[in-house]
Amino acid sequence: QGNMAFTGKYEFEGDENYDDFVKKIGLPSDKVEMGRNCKIVTEVMQNGNDFTWTQHFPGGRTTTNSFTIDKEAEMETMGGKKFKATVKMEDGKIVAEFPNYRHTAEICGGKLVEISTTPGVVYKRTSKKVA
Repeated sequence: QGNMAFTGKYEFEGDENYDDFVKKIGLPSDKVEMGRNCKIVTEVMQNGNDFTWTQHFPGGRTTTNSFTIDKEAEMETMGGKKFKATVKMEDGKIVAEFPNYRHTAEICGGKLVEISTTPGVVYKRTSKKVA
């Protein structure tokens, strides 16, 4: 595994509590529909502590967040809002505090498991490695 644990291309496989989560964080309804059971492809390039995290949405929309562990970076939320965050690495998980939720990502059995937590709702998204 080493430093390159996250590098790869992952395709959406399934999620839990999507609707409750996006309502709770106030995502606009058009974005809610767009994201539901959406075959998001997540592409991660990791070089030591430097990451480029790109999500490709059906229809050609792409969101890219580039960050370095323990350094503040400008990020973009699911809803397209920009904010600053310092991404941490805790026990092999990437941890980021978004404005209204906490997001973790880890590689678990070759899958990318992302968990977003907001008071009262835990949203879990699993993606399988395709490249």
